[in-house]
Parts: sequence; C-alpha cells; structure tokens
Amino acid sequence: MRFTARIRHAIALAAVLSAPVSAQSPTALDFSKHAEISDIALSPDGKHIALAVPSADGMETQLHVVALDGQGTVQAMRFGRQNHVANIVWSDNDQVVVARARMEPLRARPYSYGELMSSDVHGKTQETLFAYIEDDGARSGRRKDRGFASIVKVLDDEPGKVLVDFTAWPDSRGDEDQTTSIYKVDTRTGNRQELEQTKETASFMFDHAGRARLKITSDDKDDPVLAYRPGASNEWMPVPKPLAGYNMSLLYVEPDNNTAYASITDRNEPAQLYKVDLAKGTRTRLAGSDEVAISRVMYAGHDGPPFAVIYDAAKPTVQYLDPASDWAKLHAGLLKSFPGQMVSFVQWTRDNKKVLFTVWGDRNPGAYYLLDRDANKVQLVSELMPWLKAGSLASTRPISFTTRDGLTLYGLYTAPAGTGAKPTVVLPHGGPHGPYDSWGFDPDAQFLASRGYAVLQINFRGSGGRGKGFEESGHREWGGKMMDDVADGVRWAIDNKLADPNRICTFGASFGGYAALMQPIRYPELYKCAIGYVGVYDLEVMKKEGDIKDRASGRRYLDRVLGTDMANLKAWSPAQNVDKIKVPVFLAQGSIDQRVPMEQFNALTSAFKRQGTPIETMVAAREGHGFYKPETRAELYQRIEAFLEKHIGH
Repeated sequence: MRFTARIRHAIALAAVLSAPVSAQSPTALDFSKHAEISDIALSPDGKHIALAVPSADGMETQLHVVALDGQGTVQAMRFGRQNHVANIVWSDNDQVVVARARMEPLRARPYSYGELMSSDVHGKTQETLFAYIEDDGARSGRRKDRGFASIVKVLDDEPGKVLVDFTAWPDSRGDEDQTTSIYKVDTRTGNRQELEQTKETASFMFDHAGRARLKITSDDKDDPVLAYRPGASNEWMPVPKPLAGYNMSLLYVEPDNNTAYASITDRNEPAQLYKVDLAKGTRTRLAGSDEVAISRVMYAGHDGPPFAVIYDAAKPTVQYLDPASDWAKLHAGLLKSFPGQMVSFVQWTRDNKKVLFTVWGDRNPGAYYLLDRDANKVQLVSELMPWLKAGSLASTRPISFTTRDGLTLYGLYTAPAGTGAKPTVVLPHGGPHGPYDSWGFDPDAQFLASRGYAVLQINFRGSGGRGKGFEESGHREWGGKMMDDVADGVRWAIDNKLADPNRICTFGASFGGYAALMQPIRYPELYKCAIGYVGVYDLEVMKKEGDIKDRASGRRYLDRVLGTDMANLKAWSPAQNVDKIKVPVFLAQGSIDQRVPMEQFNALTSAFKRQGTPIETMVAAREGHGFYKPETRAELYQRIEAFLEKHIGH
C-alpha cells in the first residue's frame, strides 16, 4: 500500500527540514488532485495510525491501519464507490470507529452521512453501530436508525465505549424540533444505552466522567438557549446571564467534574476563553481579543486542559496561557524548527509520550509528523500533497486597511515573487456569514499566483472570525456595504502599488460568485472581467430554489441576511442587472448543484442572451456545489487561465 512507503524512519527534529528548492510551475492537475489522506488518527497506545485514503480519482476513500513498527498496512474498511471513510476515532487500542461519508466539493472533504461503523485493527471484526439499513428480501436490516449519529466523547475509563449524539432526521414538513438522544455505545458489540433525550434538537457537552452538563437548544429566532447542571446530579436549569450572556461551549472539564474551560460570548464580541466553576456559576477570563475570535484551542496532551489559543482572522497568532508550561515550550520549540509555518497538535497517546502533529503554511498544504517525546525524535507520517513543492508556490501575507466608514478590515495578498503592481484577481470567499479567509494554503490563490497573478482576498463585514456583531453587520448588505468593503480593498491594493489598476478581474464561488458579478455592477471602473463559479446571481430565485429554503430555519436565515424588500433584492441581483455588466464574463456551474441549483445559472445566462451579450460558460455534468473530480477541477483552472490571459494577461 502506498502509505507504508511514506512511514519514514525516525529522524532528529533538527534534521526534519530541508532547504527550499526551486521548481517548475505546477500543472492545473497538480492543484486539482486530492490530498493523499483526508483524515488521520493515532491509537491510544501509539502502535497504529488509522488513515482515510482516497482513491486516485477521489471517488472512494478507504480506512487503512498502519502499524508503526513497520509491519505493514491493513485495508481495514471500505464502503465502495462513491462512498468515503471519515471522522476516524479510536475507542480503544485495537478498536476504531468511522463514519460513512459523502464528499463536500468546495472543500474537497468528506462529510458524514450520520452512519457509524467500527472495526478492529485487522479489519476482521466489524460492527454497524448506527445506520438505516433497508430490508433485503426475506432478511431484515438490523439497524433502523432514522437519524444522524456522531461520536461526542470517548470514555477512557471504559475502553471501547463512547458517547454518541443521535438526532432524528427532519420530517417531510421540515419541522425543526427533532429528538436528540445521547447513547453510551459499546463499539465492539454495538450495544447501546440511552443516557439523555430531549424532544428538541440539542447539543450536549459533557464533564470528565461523561455526564451531560451543558445543553444548547434554539429559540424561534435561532438564538441559543442555554441550560446546565451546576452539579452532576442536578436537574437542568438556565445558565445565568453573568456566566454566559449569549452563548457558551464547554471545551474541557477537569477530573473534579466541576472546573471547566469554556468559550463564552456575552453579546456581540468575539468569544473569549474562561475558566469556570460550574457549581458556583463563576468564571475567570483566560484569553480572548476584542477584535478577532479564537479560532482554535490547543490542549495539554491527551487528557489535559487548554494551554494555548490561536487567532487567525488577522495575522496568525499563538497565545500561550502559561508560556513556562511544558506543552507551551514544546509547541514553541516546534515552531522554531519549522520556521514560517504553523504547528498544530492533533492527537496524543494516553501516556502523552507520543504526539501526532501537523505542520502547514501558505506554501505547505500540510504534513503529519509523529513525535516520540522520550527519544526526542520525529518521523514523517505523510505529506498531504507531496507533489507541490514550496519553491514553486507563492507567499501569502496578511493585510489590513480602513474602509470609507472607518472600519478596520483584514485580508490576504498572495503574489508571485517580484515587486511592483501586478495583474490581480479579486477572490471573495463564499458563505458569506461565518466563513472567512485565513492564512494558509489556498489552491485557488496558489494556482492563480503560479500563472503570474496577484490574488486579493478581503474579509468584508459579515465574515466570520470577528464575533457575532461583525457577522451581523453584513446582514441585508449583500449588494451594499459588503461590496463597498471589497472595492475599498481593491483601491487600497492599487494605492499601495500591489494591483495594476488596468488589469483586475473578479473570481469567486458560491457567495463569492455573487460578489464577482456584483462588483463590476457597483464598481465598473475597477474591473476588466468577472468569473462566477457555482454562484448566486438572483436573490429572488435564492428564496425559491435550493436546499436552504427547505427548512424553516433556512427560510428565517434568508429573511435575516437578505431581507424581504423585493425592490432591493432585484437591485442587488446580477441576473436582473446585466445591462450594467460591461466586462467579459465566464460562468461555471455543476449540473446537480443542490445548494445553488441550475436555476441561478440559467437566470443569469438567459438575461445575457436576451440582451444579446455573449459570455463564456462551463457546465459540468454530475458535479455539485463545487467540482470534485480532479479532471473537472483541472479543466476549470485551464479555462480560467485562458480567460484571464485574454482579458488581463500578464
């Protein structure tokens, strides 16, 4: 198996890095191929690593279990073509649980069906834990679980057992209130015991012993409703406002089952990290920023509390809670050994003697390493995309600027080597409310930079990463202030001699596709062309078509973020304003997209046709909300390259 060859011999930490080398520009297919692995997990005893290994065409992902003593690879589980292994969890030293998954194209990552299966390390004894299995003739399917299951806690004190959240599927009416249950499950036998149940859809969080201590449901405005148990034996009661004014998430509870670490938001500010006394209902702030949210928390080993937080909505920053702690010093040492990159701890053995960590950066899609703390040795487990070399990729730098109304915004600038203003592609992110662009490897940006273009990404108001207030400031501003923010960023890049004002194009996917077409409508003087990819082009159509409106919460969301003023929706819809689009346009769409269906593409292309304006198009058969097949993604890149060369060629 190919991953056996990638398990390298142990090497001294100081020798892990090699000097960067120059390389020829990667091909479009190089940027389009899927990573070597899509998930990874270290066994509690450190003897095995489980890997989710995609096929070359990405149409299947199998579970492989690798023995770290070099005894080979076991293909432990597969679900067949068009199915994928995801969410790997070790429930004991020799027992692993996975979810059956499908692919999410825009991220090219599997996401769970809500079905769980377990296997021993040899792949011989397997068990279906949760699934809906149809009857087959005279045989009755063992499982009839009409819902979505996910592991929420591994019970270290009961090897092989886990806690599973099981939430019923929505009914045909789209009602929101569906039963959520918590089960204790024996992953070897499939036996289960119900511990909690609520008639409302809920999220539960647990103390060290596995007792549910925080429950989050939603009100009719989709705001969180918090309940907790001050003591393990207490009944549920509302979380007092002085403890959490708006939202709260338990991240870790110490073995005393009372001292907790929680992410808490009181109003509109970014969430802060607090140490909480559950019994007393008191808290002490440990970390947080008024400007940007905590993006990740790092933990002190297998069963330890947080020791650091990471911010990445602006410049990526690590804040250690106690810089003198062993884990902080270990992490800081690894950062020094991998200069210019970030290091994230992934998993640990139960005795904390081995640590699985990942190294990643703007020119590194990611690589997994295993650290033996006793021997002070590191071995490379796998590079995600070893065919891409840092020397052939471009640097990405965080930027910030002030908008016309005095708001500080953050973004990224990726460009090939050399000084001076460059032909530029403005790349708005999708979402738009919640997602944001952060420093790291971005295949779209890197592909464009490899072809000689600078890439500008702006986290306009409404983006995530800066708290509830900032996100909501973009509500009902899709075609308004959010577009102003992008344009202000472009003007900042022009003023700072980063972007050639005569050679700027827009390109985006999903909401980014909407922004890519709205920019030349609102700011025709800035752009020479526009590329929309699986984009939203008609806001009235968005309220009628696509999977968001299928549920009541989705319909409420659309009303909140778009508004209900039909005149405004028309004014902010590219498909209804094609007479204002004076630049060449290229549109790409997946034929089976459920999130942004063909009706959006058809609305815009039909409007151009009625006006007699020719545009370039690409409709990919059997592709959804973002192209997944490597060859289709490569064709898209090649079409984009030719389009840009024609209209803003460098």
